[in-house]
Amino acid sequence: MCTYLTEKIRVEGSGKGPRGYFSLTEAMVYVDHPQHAAYEHTVNIDFRNPAEGPSARVAVELTEEAALALVEAVRTALASAPPGLASARRQRG
Repeated sequence: MCTYLTEKIRVEGSGKGPRGYFSLTEAMVYVDHPQHAAYEHTVNIDFRNPAEGPSARVAVELTEEAALALVEAVRTALASAPPGLASARRQRG
C-alpha cells in the first residue's frame, strides 16, 4: 500500500546526473511503487535541484531493509568522523 506521504527536506550537496555534477537543494523520501526496481513497493529518495530543471535529479529505489541499512551506515560514518568534518561550515579548498 502506498502511503502518499512525502517527506521533503532542504539539503546541501552535489549529485551527478547525465550532464555531470550539479548542486542539490532538496531531497524527497516516500514509499511507493518503484519505476524500475523489481519490487511491489520501495523507499524512494529523489535528490534534486528544481531550479536546474528535470535532469538535475538523482533517484534511488530501495527495499525497506536496504533503506534502514543505509540510515545506519550514514550514522556509523558520521559517528566515526571528527566532529564538524562534514559540516556545511567547512569551505572547499
